[in-house]
Amino acid sequence: MRTLLERVRYEVLPAGPTEDQVLAHVPRDVVITVTASPVKGLDPTLDLTVRLAGQGYRVVPHVPARLLRDGAHVAEIADRLRAAGVEDVFVPAGDANPSAGAYEGALPVLRQLSELGSPFRHVGITGYPERHPLIDDDITIQAMWEKHVHATYIVSNLCFDPQVLGEWVGRIRRRGVALPVHVGVAGPVERTKLLAMATKIGVGESTRFLARHASWFVRLSAPGGYSPERFLTRTAPALTAPSAAVAGLHVFTFNQIAETERWRRAMLERADG
Repeated sequence: MRTLLERVRYEVLPAGPTEDQVLAHVPRDVVITVTASPVKGLDPTLDLTVRLAGQGYRVVPHVPARLLRDGAHVAEIADRLRAAGVEDVFVPAGDANPSAGAYEGALPVLRQLSELGSPFRHVGITGYPERHPLIDDDITIQAMWEKHVHATYIVSNLCFDPQVLGEWVGRIRRRGVALPVHVGVAGPVERTKLLAMATKIGVGESTRFLARHASWFVRLSAPGGYSPERFLTRTAPALTAPSAAVAGLHVFTFNQIAETERWRRAMLERADG
């Protein structure tokens, strides 16, 4: 488990205090990924990415396909990020409805990046261990197969069932998807802070977030309902098996950045003990 805790990525939202919290609490060897909002658009994500990259972090911006206007927009963003030294992007489909332009899903954007000469060393795509609300499981795995030639890794969405997560990793490997997986897990989350975070990102955005992830909030905020340490202990055998090819953890911090890093350090200390 120690290896998983050392190879972490912290997902943060581009809110006002995020930069200061990262600088104050997160060591430079932890990768920071920055989400993008269908309400606020890509600018806050790109701005925070550039600033943190300038502070010496490896930063991975989320570039949702449905927030991109066209090929020229893709090229413009790629140029800006490369100029800032960014070498890694995460390309989900996104939730903007309607989409901002020509792209409804991630695959055309991935192809566009390939046509631009693959400007990024690393490109991430999404995996869904738990059932997608709108798409059949076999279709999501087939989509990973179609996208894998343009990508270098997978980030799994949140999963709260150790058995489901282990079975999903095995299933994608049997289907021939060999990309390394960064397993999505929720960090230590306090109910009051989680709800405060949802409020701070805006009324419209909060409603959208809650509607998409209502089950997350139920499981995260229920007394005794979720413990990241207990979850990792139960999933460790599946995640550390060589055949799983798990590259590390993608930790959803919900902007509880200081708490997440304290939790990780405590887990590392216990692993040493």
